[in-house]
Amino acid sequence: MRHAPILGTRSLAWPDEAACASFAQALAARPALRDAYLELHGELGAGKTSFVRHLLRALGVQGRIKSPTYAVVEPYLAGDLAISHFDFYRFDDPREWEDAGFRELFAAPGLKLAEWPQKAQAVLPLPDLRLLITVGDDDARQVQVQACTPRGLELLP
Repeated sequence: MRHAPILGTRSLAWPDEAACASFAQALAARPALRDAYLELHGELGAGKTSFVRHLLRALGVQGRIKSPTYAVVEPYLAGDLAISHFDFYRFDDPREWEDAGFRELFAAPGLKLAEWPQKAQAVLPLPDLRLLITVGDDDARQVQVQACTPRGLELLP
């Protein structure tokens, strides 16, 4: 993970799925989210995709929400809000960035969510908000939320 400046941080506990959903609901209500870029860090099974599903539902996305593990990106619309959900787990060639048009997606208005961003860190912009999710012994999640930009500070819980 690159060492971006951290302007603010909060530590949260998600004792269960409902707490994750509640955080997603609160985040979805913040206007600054519309053009934000969020990085999601955590091991396999930490809850990155579950959080994205809760956030997309809170924003009003209908239909199936799936992990973009094989497609690398899944686009969604919530009203007039464009959302790009990236999963860079299988990303291994920076040329894919240009070939797939990711530069244009990140330059366009809308919300960007990236799982496994460390796999593409050389080409990704600075995130507004970074979520570091770890699983506790009791399956609860500990979440460190880091703001790396002024927009990220607006999004801190």
